[in-house]
Amino acid sequence: MSLGIRSGSYGSLEKQLQQINGISPIQTGRKGSKMLKEKDRSLNWIFKFAGRKKVGMLLLSLISAVVFVWVLYVGKGEDSQEGNNVQTISVNESLSLSNSPSMINMATAMGFKTSLLLPPLPPRYFMGYSLPPGHPCNSFTLPPPPADKKRTGPRPCPVCYLPVEEAIALMPKFPSPSPVLKNLTFIYEENLSRDGEFGGSDFGGYPTLRQRNDSFDIRESMSVHCGFVRGAKPGHNTGFDLDEDDLVAMEQCRGIVVASAIFDEITEEYLRSSGKMGISKKVGLWRVIVVRNIPYTDARRTGKIPKLLLHRMAPNARYSIWLDGKLELVVDPYQILERFLWRKNATFAISKHYKRFDVFTEAEANKAAGKYDNASIDFQIDFYKNEGLTPYTEAKLPIISDVPEGCVIVREHVPISNLFTCLWYNEVDRFTSRDQISFAVVRDKLISRVDFHLSMFLDCERRNFVVQKYHRDLLLKLAAPVSVALNPPPPPLPGLETLPEKASVRRNPGKHRKAGSRRHRKVVAGNRDMEAN
Repeated sequence: MSLGIRSGSYGSLEKQLQQINGISPIQTGRKGSKMLKEKDRSLNWIFKFAGRKKVGMLLLSLISAVVFVWVLYVGKGEDSQEGNNVQTISVNESLSLSNSPSMINMATAMGFKTSLLLPPLPPRYFMGYSLPPGHPCNSFTLPPPPADKKRTGPRPCPVCYLPVEEAIALMPKFPSPSPVLKNLTFIYEENLSRDGEFGGSDFGGYPTLRQRNDSFDIRESMSVHCGFVRGAKPGHNTGFDLDEDDLVAMEQCRGIVVASAIFDEITEEYLRSSGKMGISKKVGLWRVIVVRNIPYTDARRTGKIPKLLLHRMAPNARYSIWLDGKLELVVDPYQILERFLWRKNATFAISKHYKRFDVFTEAEANKAAGKYDNASIDFQIDFYKNEGLTPYTEAKLPIISDVPEGCVIVREHVPISNLFTCLWYNEVDRFTSRDQISFAVVRDKLISRVDFHLSMFLDCERRNFVVQKYHRDLLLKLAAPVSVALNPPPPPLPGLETLPEKASVRRNPGKHRKAGSRRHRKVVAGNRDMEAN
């Protein structure tokens, strides 16, 4: 250890000490000269009994003793007041001293070099919370379904939300932890390789089965296929292209995004011609974004892009709520996030299907309804069987279903949930567009490796905060033909009311209907045809 003090031809020890302490060797005034002479006599006396080579070590010992005493009696008290700040002082970058401000000042005055070495603070995460004891939501239970034999279909049920102000106050200040995965990037391929075994697209890329399997091996840093592969920036010459001002607006969103999509030019034309959408591109709180260069001919597959890859379009948003275009949000987004994410300490929430909970049953229902080519559905199911997919049983509890009702997704944009939706989208891109078939496979692969906080809630709870509405073209067909013009808009139809049916010719004139009876049809949200994505 060296203090940088040299003897011999480099000058006297006195002068070097003066230079270290920042004191000029030339002093004015008689008093200063007299003090220097007295110091010279003292030093000569010391040098007489101790060699010059030992003086450096002697001074170092004295300084160390002073520092030790100061740390014990002065620095200790100041440290207790300062808290847990970590500060060190280095002498010639080799000697560490106390973190006391007084010691720092003294060491600086003695010419010692000081440096503050603050270790990086560990990242802070939201770890969930519990409502206070006695809170009404803690003891809230679902009432029994109404005993109405005429209404056997799905229906909403009550949900215990917090008031909006309380929900806003509980919004986490920090993100939720992302287990294992900390850094997620996305593959960009200007020149696409179509060497994949099967499936894929120019928009999503053509990942091989080996790349697919590797994407389920959760690591601290990962790079995966996640749509938009042909452009360095999503929405720029990638397919599903967006105007620059729309991209900038989405990048600036750092809070909550509520998104929906309708791939219908008639809807945009109606909004513009009716005067509901001006140059601001807004209709109320909604910003209308027109997508160009649609990458798929199948509208259902195109709809999975904003549904599952919203974190790529709004990369700085913290939370998002996705709604299918047929739905209208009737509860404040903060209340939904508090109830289904924050209170559950989850990063992804989706409702289970109201009727089916087994993937094999769901596949057969899709085939029966003609939702997709039957051979393609069979191929996908057989592939998953070979990977180990089994029918749903109670052995999977606490997982309550393998089939989601995918029209609403509530999630936090953290790496692990972003990875989940990327991999879910990749299945939709490789196989059929029926995302309800591929959901459980991706979920099970992730939760078998990491503690992925995914929550499935009841479909009747989902129906509490969204109501089903008609698409624009259906409204036009059902509206009274007063005029061809779209302005003013036709009156909205009631969502769950019974509508009288037109009079029909009796097939058997000899039989008369009972008095007081009327034939009618019900317009019920969530029948089998309208329920499917």
